[in-house]
This record gives sequence, structure tokens and C-alpha cells, in this order.
Amino acid sequence: MSEAVVPDAMVPPAVGSLYGEKAGGAIVDFSYVGIDAILEQMRRKAMKQGFELNIMVVGQSGLGKSTLMNTLFKSKVSRKSVLGTGQEKIPKTIEIKSISHDIEEKGVRMKLTVIDTPGFGDQINNENWYSIISVLSCKIFWQPIMKFINDQYEAYLQEEININRKKRIPDSRIHCCIYFIPPTGHCLRPLDVEFMRRLSKVVNIVPVIAKADTLTLEERDFFKKKIREELRANGIDVYPQKEFDEDAEDRMINEKIREMIPFAVVGSDQEYQVNGRRLLGRKTKWGTIEVENIAHCEFAYLRDLLIRTHMQNIKDITSSIHYEMYRVRRLNENNTAVAHANGVPEHHLTAHEILTHEMQDSDLPSTPSLPPPSPDLT
Repeated sequence: MSEAVVPDAMVPPAVGSLYGEKAGGAIVDFSYVGIDAILEQMRRKAMKQGFELNIMVVGQSGLGKSTLMNTLFKSKVSRKSVLGTGQEKIPKTIEIKSISHDIEEKGVRMKLTVIDTPGFGDQINNENWYSIISVLSCKIFWQPIMKFINDQYEAYLQEEININRKKRIPDSRIHCCIYFIPPTGHCLRPLDVEFMRRLSKVVNIVPVIAKADTLTLEERDFFKKKIREELRANGIDVYPQKEFDEDAEDRMINEKIREMIPFAVVGSDQEYQVNGRRLLGRKTKWGTIEVENIAHCEFAYLRDLLIRTHMQNIKDITSSIHYEMYRVRRLNENNTAVAHANGVPEHHLTAHEILTHEMQDSDLPSTPSLPPPSPDLT
């Protein structure tokens, strides 16, 4: 009896080869189904569609928000970079300004939108700080930003409930808010605490210590530890949130990140020659601070979190947690309104019936709409 021939390598069937014929001399694997090909299909589809990322930056003027964004994406993506470097007058109230860019790297396209908040905290000085906080309870600072974030959820929701909705709904929802903490070295200000306490419930917040090169390493470590203690004491859950860890592996990775929060960062879009290498940094009379050197600052950790390791997770939490909470509250509001109008106990109506009632009551056969959100949502 002749010995069975064992092939050197088992390969999947060639395209069009349904029954395992020889393909190019190699013997095919009859057990191969091809389920793993879904990954390549998803990759090709994602490459065609491109990606979207919306980042909000919040912090008072002079903390390097524009510079940090330019450093993160190695492009002139900040609002100031595009509109010029002229001196801006500090607005008396918070303004929300956004600018979008199409970025491409190795065939991967991404629409990046950077939302800036000029005027945040700029009207406060040392003399009137605590009186303003006690009288206005920080509302003049966080309310416009809260309203803007919820407006993006509302716009997405209205598109979502359209009868003839778009194949791909434009996503202007804020995926991440980078909050810039002044490098005081002492503790969080009342404004910092109040802002993060309220906004962490509706958006992913990543706090950073701006211009960390103004602190010594000992001051920096003390300040970071103090901030983490204050975040815990005030029930502020910044990204990555512990309750959203999916498994033990996620928990282990995210715990390391949580131990580094807030990131002590330095931004610079200037290149310098150091020991024969060109690098991003800030030149001082004591030497060059290398932005991407983890021995100098934690910019590299922030970049990896936002772009290289957790970008999709940040977007997923925005969609499945923050937006979903907003959507449920809005539909419940509408549930109550419809129930009162029809004299039906509100708990007897489902979300589907809510939309059906609206369509029946309308003269137009097309799109149901929700009433304006309640003040609680803004």
C-alpha cells in the first residue's frame, strides 16, 4: 500500500474552486469555510466610507489647546491655525466654534472636526473668582457647552427617526472632550470640578494638565495624585470609565490608563534637530523638551489613547451609552406628551406606538418629529 502524501501546506480554495481542486499545485483544505474573510470585507468597506472623529477642547485661553491639537494630528487642524494668528478679543460669553478637516494616512481617510470653546473661564480673575462661582454656580460656563453637545444628539435623533432617512447619518456627536487643567500644582478649581461633574454624564472627558513643563516632576506627580483624589471624591467618572470595561483584558489595560489620568502634556508643532534626529519639541535655555518622549511628558500616552488604541471604543461609548441615554430620555418625554394628549396612561405606550401616533396625527405622511427637548436636557 502506498503511503499517504501529506501536503506541505493546506491552503484555502482558490476563488471559483468549490470542491477543493488543486490550485497552483497546492492541495486545498476541504475544511476551510471562509468565515475569516469577513474581516477583509469589513476593512474594504470601512476604507471606502472613511471615518469620523469629533473632538471638543475646553479650557481657558493660553493653555495651548490649538497647539496640542496640531501636535496630535501633525497637521494645522486647530481653528486658530486656519483662521490666522491675529489676537482674538476674549468673548464675554462662551462661543462654540468648530472646523472640519479631511485627513488621509496610508489610504485611510478620516473627517476630523475640532470644536473649540473660546471664552471658557476667561472672564474670571483671582479677585472675583469665588464670588462668581457662588452666585452663578458655574452655569454661565458649562450650560452653553452642555447645550451644544445635546444639540448634536438631537440632530442625530431627528435624522434617525426620519421615515426616509439617509443611508449614512452624518455624525456630529461629540466623541471626546479634552479638558485642559491649568498647571497650578495645587488642586482643581471649583469650575474644573463643576464642569467635569456635569459634562462627564453626557460625553467622554479626558482631562489633561496643560503646559506640564512648567511643573517639576515632583510637583507634577503630586498634582496628578491630588486631581485623581478630587475626581473620586466628587464622583467624576472620566474616560475610560470603569463600568464600561468589557472583560478582564480591557480592565487590565484601562486600569493602567486610569492610574495615569490626568495626562501631563506638552504640545509643540515646531521641529528641532537633537543628536542628529528631527523631533517635535520646545526649546528652552536648559535644553529641548521632546514632546513624544515619555520621559519628558505624557503626550504619547494621550495620543495612543485617542487615536491608536481607543478611538473606536470612544466612539462606541458615545453611541451606545451617552447618545442612547439622551435618546431614551427624549422618547420618554414624547411618550408622556402623547399619553397626556390621548388620555392614555403613558406606561401603556411603546416607542413604536409613539411614532405611529405622530404619523397618524400629522397631515404629512412622511417624517415624525419630536417636540423640543425639555430645559433639563440643556
